Amino acid sequence: MSKPILQIENLGKRYRLGQADEQPRTLRETLSQMTLAPFAYWRKMVRPATTADTLWAVRHLSANIQAGEAVGIIGRNGSGKSTLLKMLSRITEPSEGRAIVRGRVGSLLEVGTGFHPELTGRENVYLSGTILGMSRREIERKFDEIVAFSEIERFIDTPVKRYSSGMFVRLAFSVAAHLDSELLILDEVLAVGDEAFRNKSRDKMSEVARDGRAILLVSHNMGAILTLCPRTIWLDCGSVAADDESETVVAQYLGRFKDSAHVQSVVRSWGGALDITRVSLRNLAGEEQEQFRSGEPLTVEIHYQAHEPVREPYFWVGVAGHTGHLFTAQMAMDGYHPAHLTGTGQLRVTFHSLPLMPRQQYFVLLGAVASDGHSILVPKTEVARFMLTQAAADIGLTAAYAEIKIRQSASVLVPYTWELPDGRSATVNYTHLPTAPARET
Repeated sequence: MSKPILQIENLGKRYRLGQADEQPRTLRETLSQMTLAPFAYWRKMVRPATTADTLWAVRHLSANIQAGEAVGIIGRNGSGKSTLLKMLSRITEPSEGRAIVRGRVGSLLEVGTGFHPELTGRENVYLSGTILGMSRREIERKFDEIVAFSEIERFIDTPVKRYSSGMFVRLAFSVAAHLDSELLILDEVLAVGDEAFRNKSRDKMSEVARDGRAILLVSHNMGAILTLCPRTIWLDCGSVAADDESETVVAQYLGRFKDSAHVQSVVRSWGGALDITRVSLRNLAGEEQEQFRSGEPLTVEIHYQAHEPVREPYFWVGVAGHTGHLFTAQMAMDGYHPAHLTGTGQLRVTFHSLPLMPRQQYFVLLGAVASDGHSILVPKTEVARFMLTQAAADIGLTAAYAEIKIRQSASVLVPYTWELPDGRSATVNYTHLPTAPARET
């Protein structure tokens, strides 16, 4: 097996609280510190740092990234994600361990790195590309492609200080994405821009990975992680909490913070009359869980507390994915609703089959309106999340790119039939391989 593009061995970064942790590297820096702050300099040199004085942002971190791998990095704020990327990008040096990069590194840790507001878009392409490690000849060769990808051809000779934030991020990402590096490091840059450009950027990253280049993507957007990265590393307090397939790691991560995964464990009505105190997701056996399979039923159990009698409330419960709202159970449309609610209780809605694409994350939304059918009683709120865990082959999709495409595909499954020019036809029903016999027209 070939050597990994990125080899991380026991990497760690320590910061000394309340003061700079960097030691002087040159005689000039040493003399400057001794002259300007002599007592602080000698105190730092003589007194060893105690445990209370130090913070390990990253410690004992080891991992290997192979060529062509797209790896996600997730974790809560302060877990060490950005510190790790800064060490890999050689912005800051590790306090222990080492990171071996076999090839060139392209990093976009902040959108617009290397951009100067007074320069035009054209000039900033050359400036940013040079900072990222591209030669002038390479920039000239790719210039038209970079500008075309960013979709700002008309404004390329306008100073970037007059760009909108969307134009700015398009150009900055385009420069980084066209760098011929063996390792591309991205920190939350796919979270900016409009939906069309985010989809275009994800497609570009998939193309980069297929070309044999490695990608490290830090994001709080689990949908982007699941779409782009087959493998994910979860960082917790600077160490690796999990390193596995993205679906497994994301499920573990959301399960660890289950209370926060249920974005609103208590949803209060606008008038104060009705609270949603708990929402749980249950399978056919009535067991509470957060992982399901395509075609299985899903029961959403809603616990409420009515502080005063509530007459004829109309609830709705919906499921959304990365492409938006998918389907809804709506009392105001089907006519089934409670006559009144008093005290505490619960109601359930069961979706008899989940016609959803696996390898994606989904969100449960709910709300309620009053008896007049439009006055908001409970505001629209995301209350739970769940995953579908099958592989592409489990629903009959066995083509070469199926496992990649299901992460990027629209979420709803609708059976269909192909009829080809040569007379053959085949039906895909997502439960088993297409078995319709070939027929002649």
